Amino acid sequence: MRARVLPRVRRPARLALAASLALALVACAPTPATAPTPAPPAAPTADGPVVSFYGDSYTRGTGASSSEKRWSTIVSTARGWQEINRSENGLGFVNRRSSMLGGLDDIPALVIDDQPDIVFVTMGLNDAFSYDHAADRIRATIDSDLRRLREGLPAARIVVVEPFWYTAERPASVDVIAGWVEDAADRIGADHVEGASHWLDGHHADSSDSWMAGDGLHPDDTGYAVMAERMDAALRALDPPL
Repeated sequence: MRARVLPRVRRPARLALAASLALALVACAPTPATAPTPAPPAAPTADGPVVSFYGDSYTRGTGASSSEKRWSTIVSTARGWQEINRSENGLGFVNRRSSMLGGLDDIPALVIDDQPDIVFVTMGLNDAFSYDHAADRIRATIDSDLRRLREGLPAARIVVVEPFWYTAERPASVDVIAGWVEDAADRIGADHVEGASHWLDGHHADSSDSWMAGDGLHPDDTGYAVMAERMDAALRALDPPL
């Protein structure tokens, strides 16, 4: 049974959110105007636990009309969390990582420096595009990232989420990477949220009831709202609930 996370006030130095000016989409394609990348929100007024999010465009909120509409901010606001969103477009455990500048090639180090109470890891979608030539490196980096987060934040609660997915076509690599993520989460004693790769099923870009933005790659406001609802339910089902 994990210890209950106690709220604390975040120091001013942590009020700034790290954000890249890169406008790459999933798989590093250019971002069209129909899929906005929301600017980081203003410093939160909440005084609850500090929560750092390490993810890709689906946690950054690309495709949403504003930062407040992305799932991480919806969930954080509802819980009174102080959100630090360190997610980047096109990022994977391996994908795009070496090309990131300004320290963004090592976001786990930035997350550790945040000294959060809770960490979310929502990575792996973009690594499906690198799987054929980088499978071994992807698996090793999943282990390395999660191990570093645990060693650097021994008291934090770490929530590792199954990689999100966005089309009806589902390469075998999606489930392989999801399995590696789950296994690595178990090895560090983290919580694991399963099923997230199916949260948009039936509502992809080619659906008559699509929850995707105009780029066809990222959720719109409706998609992110549904993701927030499902994440909320998944967090309440953890032991202990979050």
